[in-house]
Amino acid sequence: MPTVRPPASHGGSRRRGRRVATSLSEINVIPLVDVMLVMLIVFMVAAPMMQRGLEVNLPEARRANPIEVQLLYVTVPLSFRTDGMVQVDDSPVPFDVLHERIGVELDGRADRNVLLRGDGGITYNELMSVMDKLKEGGVEEVGLVVDYPAEP
Repeated sequence: MPTVRPPASHGGSRRRGRRVATSLSEINVIPLVDVMLVMLIVFMVAAPMMQRGLEVNLPEARRANPIEVQLLYVTVPLSFRTDGMVQVDDSPVPFDVLHERIGVELDGRADRNVLLRGDGGITYNELMSVMDKLKEGGVEEVGLVVDYPAEP
């Protein structure tokens, strides 16, 4: 650190003191680190916004058969509490034989997924019991069907 020497008193003459400068051999890295951290934050915020998929023009096949996957819907109405009936597609099925019926419906299908629709008044426990029966019947994944609220 540079030092300042007090003025020397020589008789009656007034001289100004000289400043002795020493070289500063250390670099102050604190501003550099601050700038680098700000840049890091900027890039971390901006990077997800810059990601884009590749634009690909897929070829069209004239002779290929379109893939038709027919989804299997299981509906749990509010009357399930009293009569124990669910619907597989459009046909009513008793809850006790649901796993057998689902096994028959999924036999020979490559896609062993089911979409489950439940009335808003059905409890979570009732819906889970239906899901357990579906899993017993060989369903791999159960998707829940919901309605989005109407926009005001």
